[in-house]
Amino acid sequence: MKRISVIIPTYEEERSIETFLQQFERQTIPRDEYEIIIVDGDSKDQTREIAEEYVDEVIIQKGEGIGGARNDGVDVANAPFIATTDADTILPDRWLEIMLGHFEKDDEVVAVVGPDGPIEKSIKARLVYFFLRNIIHLGTYFGFYTTGGTNSGFRRSAFLEVGGYRPLPHSDDVEIGFRLKEVGRIVYDSDLYVRLSVRRMEKNGYMRTLLTWLKGDLRIMFGLDVKGEGYSKQKY
Repeated sequence: MKRISVIIPTYEEERSIETFLQQFERQTIPRDEYEIIIVDGDSKDQTREIAEEYVDEVIIQKGEGIGGARNDGVDVANAPFIATTDADTILPDRWLEIMLGHFEKDDEVVAVVGPDGPIEKSIKARLVYFFLRNIIHLGTYFGFYTTGGTNSGFRRSAFLEVGGYRPLPHSDDVEIGFRLKEVGRIVYDSDLYVRLSVRRMEKNGYMRTLLTWLKGDLRIMFGLDVKGEGYSKQKY
């Protein structure tokens, strides 16, 4: 039986998916102890064909939104623990080892989360993520955990118990953290630091993106519905 399942949503990532998946060869736990599941949004390019050379399973997304894609992956996962990330992320070699260490050491841990930062070296990107990382880290002292889909792990039984991700236009990865806190403990580990592309922020605008996230997160904190445009697949 696999120890952990890695769920990765994709949509038209043929330019970088191979390089992304090759990094799993450097993970410090044996390849036969984890599975990789790609949940693809029906890409029209070669994303799925390339991914099939490296992963255990490729499925077509049925759920709504990126959270729905992750729910689809959990539905077919075979391991007791789940790790989620995106196809434009650089992971530490001990990423899975660290997550498993927390879960297997303490049965009360239902989620493990870590920080992220930009791949791009622009001053704007670095300043934005420096600000975000410090706000997120500060929030952990007050019991506020951003269980970001780019860098989180879940105990599968707890994930299913709370109903998985909800179909929200954004902030769904924050919202699930509030429900998970009700059934167990969430651990923040800075050694899980990953780097991700800020291409979405650059396309949609840094300030607009940050304000959208902030409004969504605040509404969740106060028990209000998250407002915004509906889900749509996007190529970046």
